[in-house]
Amino acid sequence: MKYMLLIRPEVDFDGEVPEEMVAATRAWVAEMTERGVRQQGAALRPPAEATGVRRRGRKVIATDGPFAESKEQMGGFDLIDCRDLDEAIEIASKHPVAAIGMVEIRALEEDFEA
Repeated sequence: MKYMLLIRPEVDFDGEVPEEMVAATRAWVAEMTERGVRQQGAALRPPAEATGVRRRGRKVIATDGPFAESKEQMGGFDLIDCRDLDEAIEIASKHPVAAIGMVEIRALEEDFEA
């Protein structure tokens, strides 16, 4: 089953993410890639660089971010393919951000046809 891990640090880093966190995350990525469960993922640019888009009738409204409290911001995502939710929990618990925030696990609706 495929799951999206939403990486949500609850720490407001001033400037760059500390090198220890970057190194720990790279090690996690390498381990999960080697296990064959991580399919893709990426860190996200800072919330201040986000753009929100709304459409009201024919009018498109683009708004600069951030849009939520800093503790609610998304730091990145990972797409994993696991046997079940228990394995997804085990994988998410090993992510470095799980120690300073939360890794939200969301199952993909695999039957959805675009």
